[in-house]
Amino acid sequence: VQLQASGGGLVQPGGSLRLSCAASGSIFSTAVMAWYRAAPGAQRELVAAITAGSSTNYADSVKGRFTISRDNAKNTVYLQMSSLKPEDTAVYYCRANVLGQLFYWGQGTLVTVSS
Repeated sequence: VQLQASGGGLVQPGGSLRLSCAASGSIFSTAVMAWYRAAPGAQRELVAAITAGSSTNYADSVKGRFTISRDNAKNTVYLQMSSLKPEDTAVYYCRANVLGQLFYWGQGTLVTVSS
């Protein structure tokens, strides 16, 4: 299984970005998909997750600003980010969790929020 993240870039505070993570392989529709991020000098943290049944959960710091979604027909998970803040600056990674036993990571995409 390979995960390819994209959509990062430079955005001004208050702006929006949409990240995408495309998965190869046949496990996508049954996997719990998640976005993590790692800010400079900080540990990787969970941002948002979505189950196969599209139940979602979010870190408190992004609730109401970020939305995770998935398109099983395209094997793709998205992270719509709005009202971005400088503290959202990080490398964002997608992860696939297959039955709680197999975990796959994408390569990361950099999001920089700065004026």
